[in-house]
Amino acid sequence: MAAILSSRFRVLRLDRLQYRADRGAPVRVEQEAEDVLRLARSAGEPVVLYGHSSGGVVALEALVAAPDAFAGAVIFEPAAVIGAPLSGEGGEVLRRARAAMASGRPGKALRIFMRDTVELPDWQARLVGAIIALVPHYRRLIPRQLDDLEAMDRLGVRLDAYATIKVPVVLLGGDHGPAHLSERLDAIQRVLPNGERVVLPGADHGADLKRPAAVARVIRELAEKVFADGVGKAG
Repeated sequence: MAAILSSRFRVLRLDRLQYRADRGAPVRVEQEAEDVLRLARSAGEPVVLYGHSSGGVVALEALVAAPDAFAGAVIFEPAAVIGAPLSGEGGEVLRRARAAMASGRPGKALRIFMRDTVELPDWQARLVGAIIALVPHYRRLIPRQLDDLEAMDRLGVRLDAYATIKVPVVLLGGDHGPAHLSERLDAIQRVLPNGERVVLPGADHGADLKRPAAVARVIRELAEKVFADGVGKAG
């Protein structure tokens, strides 16, 4: 998506703090939002922000913290808590996944997360867990995924805060993803003063990787709408 958009816009890419090799201890969503703001302010002008899944929650928190830093945002299926914790009552999903990690089974830990939090079908969760656990770089990120899940639950329900976001926000989703992600988009749309819902036909939660041109088109259309000339701006 960055390559597609960079032909028309200045694109700033963020290496999320929760997943960085030099991170140290697990970080809170608020810390990640501060990291987003540092990058956004380096542009010297309001930017259009994009966030996917838990990154979408980080993006929403950055919008709440400093609305003047942004001209608008595209949020793809944010993993926002709107009621019960993402990790289940009492964090039981997280407990089982961490137990699998402690027993040296990272693939099983990711399968638990993908099946019981993301709500992929079991066969698909097994496949994702097995493949990612085979790649050393991605296997090292599995504990960070669990830290990310815990951070989302600790942040909790923030719908009242999102109601203060005044800039245009496109809430993007696919019609082939888990139903609960659509429900989270619905809940956020109900509180946003300037929110627009867009559905990508035939897309699932991985659309930014599988269909980058379609997602980039939505970002470009918002940028052209909020920027007068659509050129030389940051996204």
